[in-house]
Amino acid sequence: MELPPGSAMAGVPRTVGTRDYLTCEAGQLQLSAGGASWTLDPGDVVVFRGDQKHGYRNPSRGAAIAYSVVAFAPTAP
Repeated sequence: MELPPGSAMAGVPRTVGTRDYLTCEAGQLQLSAGGASWTLDPGDVVVFRGDQKHGYRNPSRGAAIAYSVVAFAPTAP
């Protein structure tokens, strides 16, 4: 994802048990999830529950670039 300076984006909660892995490539990114928040700088990685309300914000004066990998919870056949 790429967020312009000062912008924000809401995440969509996924199925129960889902994990999100978020890494910052450039700029700075703030993640809020489940009442906690993290500030990520380039190279930082955070893992959080993707089944809860979450959002992203770029507090910096430059573009923020981040990558998200989603590990969905297994489902019964």
